[in-house]
Amino acid sequence: MRLGTWQTAPPSGALSQSDPGGGPKARGRGPRLVGGVRAGARCRVRAVAAMAAAAGPGGPGGRAPAVVALRLALLLGAALRSARATVYFQEQFLDGASWQKRWVNSEYKPDLGKFKLAAGKFYGDAVRDKGLQTSENSKFYAISSRFKPFSNKGKTLVIQYTVKHEQKIDCGGGYVKIFSSNLDQKNLSGDSRYYIMFGPDICGSETKKVHVILNYKNKPHPIKKLIRCKVDGYTHLYTLIIRPDQTYEVKIDNEMVASGNLEDDLDFLPPRKINDPTVRKPTDWDDRIQIDDPNDIKPEDWDEPEYIMDTSAEQPEDWDDAVNGEWHYPMVKNPLYRGEWKPRQIDNPNYRGVWPHPQIDNPNYSPDVSIYSYENISIIGLDIWQVRAGTIFDNFLITDDEVYAEDFGDETWGETKGPEKEMNIKQTEEEQERERVTEEKYFAQRFKKKLERKKESGNDRAVRNTIKKEEL
Repeated sequence: MRLGTWQTAPPSGALSQSDPGGGPKARGRGPRLVGGVRAGARCRVRAVAAMAAAAGPGGPGGRAPAVVALRLALLLGAALRSARATVYFQEQFLDGASWQKRWVNSEYKPDLGKFKLAAGKFYGDAVRDKGLQTSENSKFYAISSRFKPFSNKGKTLVIQYTVKHEQKIDCGGGYVKIFSSNLDQKNLSGDSRYYIMFGPDICGSETKKVHVILNYKNKPHPIKKLIRCKVDGYTHLYTLIIRPDQTYEVKIDNEMVASGNLEDDLDFLPPRKINDPTVRKPTDWDDRIQIDDPNDIKPEDWDEPEYIMDTSAEQPEDWDDAVNGEWHYPMVKNPLYRGEWKPRQIDNPNYRGVWPHPQIDNPNYSPDVSIYSYENISIIGLDIWQVRAGTIFDNFLITDDEVYAEDFGDETWGETKGPEKEMNIKQTEEEQERERVTEEKYFAQRFKKKLERKKESGNDRAVRNTIKKEEL
């Protein structure tokens, strides 16, 4: 599937398109977007229609009309489906240093980390895999790119990009943020209000998750589900889909890892139901799982003090009652002390389980069918902290079509992931071979020196023996 760009030039920075044709890297010039519909897709529709006309009543080569019609219908459906896709933002960094004209570095503090364009130490394609790479350790990073404002009201919103933590990151973010058009890009910081925050975050052994945070009424709401991110050092494709029916989906490498309803999985609204405040648990409702054994009796010799006097101690000879007060035996831990006695526990024969508090409609709950939608979506940014730099961000895409995004992922990340792993494996094997050769040389030199010292030592002994004989 070819990817599009806008037919007319947008305002400066309104839509970042690193590929002049908008297509996957190294695939030539793609069709243009015309009124939100890709011109190339329209051409395919016409081509399918032409094929249908050429097929004739009997189909090409005398095929059955029903078979031909079915195949043409499938082709026409695919063409029409792709024709509906709108690409709001796409960035693949194919035009070298020109990316710096589209991306704005924040200046809210003087010591922010710098991004550079790089494919990393290993990659699937030296050109197609180039992206924004963090370059300085223990730094905050803040950069953003602006595109033509739009609203996702009544439409699906797909946010997608690739991340590669080739440095095997120990602590740092790999997520993106989506902002409204009124963001001051020069002052982008962690305090800047965002619409959506999405992507992986890693810190130590505990935090290895994918953030999904949506702003609602000027308050960020994180997803309640734990979504694990990838930590193997290779490039991975992260996709967030938000639909008008208020459902969502998170995909990693074009495979679904989480899905659900926004209202259920994020605390945007008060609960639909609450406990009935007028109802109390019955007094005879026993919800104790275990109880004290009434037949268990405390032993008579149980009670012993925790501390006792050490009567073996003697008063120091230099003890002065006038200065130190009256001397007393020191207190020591009682070896016979067994703590507070408690009867053993047995299963409660009257246990009735947890009392189900009756629920009623929450008077403070009011449904909101517009939770998913945002107005003036216009900026995508990276606002992160990294202890160890080296992360590469690439293949940014914001669109309204899930199939289009999946195809885009397959034609970018999907085509370079295999060669990337092969290159990394080859580099690892070569490095291991170099280490082996270096180690062998090291031990060979040590062995040689040891032989030389042994030979010299033998010669010294022979000389000393000759001198002794002469002296004798």
